[in-house]
Formats: sequence, C-alpha cells, structure tokens
Amino acid sequence: MKRIISLLLLFTLLQHTQSQEKTALPSWAFGNFIRPATVNPIISPDSTTFFFDPLKKTNVYWESNDTFNPASTIYKGKIVVLYRAEDKSGVGIGFRTSRLGYAESTDGLIFKRKKRPVFYPAEDNQKKMEWPGGCEDPRIAVTEDGTYVMFYTQWNRKNARLGVATSKNLINWKKHGPIFQKAYNGKYADIWSKSAAILTSLKDGKQVITKINGKYFMYWGEAGVCGATSEDLINWSPVEDEQQNLKILFAPRAGYFDSELTECGPPAVLTDKGIVLLYNGKNKEGSMGDMAYPSGAYCGGQALFDAKDPLKFITRLDKPFFYPTEPFEKSGQYKAGTVFMEGLTYFRGKWYMYYGCADSRTAVAIFDPQR
Repeated sequence: MKRIISLLLLFTLLQHTQSQEKTALPSWAFGNFIRPATVNPIISPDSTTFFFDPLKKTNVYWESNDTFNPASTIYKGKIVVLYRAEDKSGVGIGFRTSRLGYAESTDGLIFKRKKRPVFYPAEDNQKKMEWPGGCEDPRIAVTEDGTYVMFYTQWNRKNARLGVATSKNLINWKKHGPIFQKAYNGKYADIWSKSAAILTSLKDGKQVITKINGKYFMYWGEAGVCGATSEDLINWSPVEDEQQNLKILFAPRAGYFDSELTECGPPAVLTDKGIVLLYNGKNKEGSMGDMAYPSGAYCGGQALFDAKDPLKFITRLDKPFFYPTEPFEKSGQYKAGTVFMEGLTYFRGKWYMYYGCADSRTAVAIFDPQR
C-alpha cells in the first residue's frame, strides 16, 4: 500500500511539472521557469507576529493581511527574500501600511522568517514620504564589494516615489531618500515613480551590480519603461529625449498581455545575447488586451536591449513566459490573477525567481539553464 501511495505521489508531482513545460522561447530569453511542486506559496500572512511600531506607539500585527512582492539576493551563502507585508490598518490595496519582512533559506525553497520587519516607516527624515502608506515593492542587488542596494516605493498615500537604501547585512539599512530628488535641479523629484530594475551581470558565478559605458544603469517605470543613470548608486538621472522629456524605451501595446502597463521587474541581467529585462505586463480590459488572459491580470514579459547600449530596445516577447495558473495566484487581494516578479537570483547554477501572488502571498519558480 505504501508503495502504491508513493507511486501515486510521484505521478502527481511529474504531472505537475510536465504541465508547466515547455514554452518555446527565443535563445536570448530566460526560461522555462518551473514552479517546484508542493512548496508554494513559500510565504503567507502570519497573524501572530507583531512589533512595536515607532509611529503608532503600539504593537502592530505587521504581516497579518498580506505578504507579497519580494526582492531576493544572496547573503553568506543563503538566499534572502525581503517581502512586502501589510497589516490590517485599512481596507483595499494601497490603504494599509506596508513594511518589509526578512526570510532566509539554504535551498531557496524553505524559508525561516524573522518575527520583526527589518525596514519600515519610522521617525526619520523619510517619514513624510513613507507614512502612512509605507515601504513597498523592493528590488535588491549587490555590488562586488558586498554593499546591498535596495530600491523601493515610498508611499505616503499621496504620491509614489522611488527611494533607495543601502546595507551590508540586509537588516540594518541606511535610507537615502528619493532617487530623483537632485537630478535636473529637482525636475523629477515629485514625479510618480515605481519599479527600479538595476543592471547586473554574472561575475565568477555571482550576480553583481555592473556599470555600462562608465555608469550604473537602471530601467524603471510602470506605464512605460524608462532609463536612468548614476555615478554613485544613490542619485539617479532619468534619461531624457531630444525634447527634454522622459525617454520611453517601450510602452504598452494594444491587443497584447502588456496592453495596460509594462512595469519593470527584478534586476536586469547583462548576457552574451544582450540585456534581458523581466517585466510585469498588465492586461487591459476587453478587446484592447489579449483575450487569452483575464482582464487586469499581471503576466511576466521579457525584453531585450543592446549589450553595449542599454537604451537600444531590440525586441520583446509577444506572449508571456509566465502567467497565473495556480489557485494562490488567482485568489487574494487581486483576483484577476498576478505573478508579480521582483526577485531574480542566481543560486547554485540556477535562476530563482520570486514573485507576488495576487497581492497576497509569495512564491518561487526556477529556471535551470542546463535543462
């Protein structure tokens, strides 16, 4: 009997894996990404953990409502995920307070979480940018000398701004404020800005922040993909066109899965085929979108840029390489379905992609380049 049960379980796991394989992708794209069986979602809300909030002056159950939209990186041989956690202080997306939780794993699948958030609004010089909405949607990458750089959304429920913070251990952070506050004499200081995907590359088997043409570079934006450059990783200058407006590198397309938004995902990667950017495409309602996917669904897209000129857009996928299929990706705060990618980490020869599920939970999918 035990042998029969084991065989049935093995058959189920094989069927689950085979059902995800195999989408034809061009040679430059990352994939296929496979959801490992039985582990997802890897992080779900916890109604028991609390901490003393420095602004409310009371204990707050900081991750009781939702745990989603994660960043990821490597620290001391482990994968660390910093995930967005929402309390129950409000009703609806954007009306609660977000803080960042910490989870670590030796295998990238099973995580141990800290009981307190490691990044949150406080009595500091960023309070007016981050309160009461909080700190949202992080992306993390690391320099060759071990400095972690995190970009996140500062949300005060009035305006969204890209902020930056740095750390040596992913727990103690220094906030540097909005990334565009000094560029062009403050021209873009108050622009609505989200979703920063800094350029990285593999060096000696490690994914690190890299320069291109002598500068650091990032892709950013949600209603269209823009670029920005930096000398110091803290202060960034958006790339402008000849009319001194934001230069749009590519934008939503009518009739496709990315017809409403093209929101940048995890750190971009410089490869021998070019620069690969994973992004989150939102499907527009009705005939303006791709009828093969639900209206409002967020699906995973990939775009290719020139390896020597990060502003030179070459192509993108016409169909998503990753889209909501599992129940936990289509239930929760965002029932249209969401696989919102923010973490992409090279670990033991494979790419681990961490993503938010329906604005409620966190999951992982893995791409093995050797398969």
